[in-house]
Amino acid sequence: MTNAVITGWGKCTPPSVLTNHDLATFLDTSDEWIQARTGIQERRISNVAVSDMAEVAARHALACAGVDAADVDLVILATACPDTMVPSAAARLQKLLGAHQAAVLDMNAACTGFVYGLSAARSAVVAGDHQTVLLVGAEKMTWYLDWTHRDTAVLFGDGAGAVVIQPGEDAEAGIFSGALGCDYEGQDALKIPDYGTSDDRYSGPKGKFTFQFDGREIFKRAVVGMGNAAVRALEKAGIAADEIDLVVPHQANIRIIEALVNRLKLPMSKVMINIQKYGNTSAATIPIALCEAVEEGRVRPGSNILTAAFGAGLTWGSMVLRWTRRVRPVATSQAALPPCDRSGLELLSEAIGHSRRLATPG
Repeated sequence: MTNAVITGWGKCTPPSVLTNHDLATFLDTSDEWIQARTGIQERRISNVAVSDMAEVAARHALACAGVDAADVDLVILATACPDTMVPSAAARLQKLLGAHQAAVLDMNAACTGFVYGLSAARSAVVAGDHQTVLLVGAEKMTWYLDWTHRDTAVLFGDGAGAVVIQPGEDAEAGIFSGALGCDYEGQDALKIPDYGTSDDRYSGPKGKFTFQFDGREIFKRAVVGMGNAAVRALEKAGIAADEIDLVVPHQANIRIIEALVNRLKLPMSKVMINIQKYGNTSAATIPIALCEAVEEGRVRPGSNILTAAFGAGLTWGSMVLRWTRRVRPVATSQAALPPCDRSGLELLSEAIGHSRRLATPG
């Protein structure tokens, strides 16, 4: 049986930083308040489109795998923030890369999008339908935010991460089957209801989205959803929790991560955490964290890795994989975003002012 393995990895984190101290200049909050509740210290703000961040991450992943874009035959872009609904953002990414042989699709499972993508990419390779799959998680969540609402404004950031998935020669390595699902009863806990064809296009304030967010409900359901998904994924893979070398969870909230690890009875030393640097980048959190884990030497040949995520829908998912022998790139790429001399606060100045005007009656 053919195995599907990760052969390349890459990331794109925009250079402009928005710190907790920056947020405190226009919100009733503080660095201490945000860190205590979320674990976040700062996040990145993008001055480019989602597909542009995706391209940079993808080029790094392709170089790492030693793969030319022309050889990619499937592009999956996990995002809740597509450049356009028609055509898909994945189609623009294909054009930017010159991946002219590739089929393309956007996958919106919100924060669980990359995990859903891993499952789809694995199935495509194992079935023999595709030989080289480029899977990217890329988000610009800050575009949706109302900067007068502290509960959501402090949580999210922008970024992209990518992996290349191909048939593997090592019978012991690969992406094992996981567990995916959706907790439909909690849909209203995390929702942007006025972006899509169900929205009334002729009334209401334009240029502002309703970001429904019930933090308590999300926390409760995320702890259960991620925990159950992880347990099921481990059982299906035939791997015990104590055999996991590294957990790469969705980076939404440090407390949710701690609850997941406690459920699995694993030490925090086995968990990759970078939420303090980037905040919640939705579908991009796991690939960015995975890329950094490899760069830091925390992923070794044959490492057993567990991913788990939870997002709007309310989607949940977990995948187990065993790393291949190679932990170093075949080659590197010089791809980078255009230079930006503005801070995150400066990039957001217009959006902050717009949010304030819409929030002020009259």
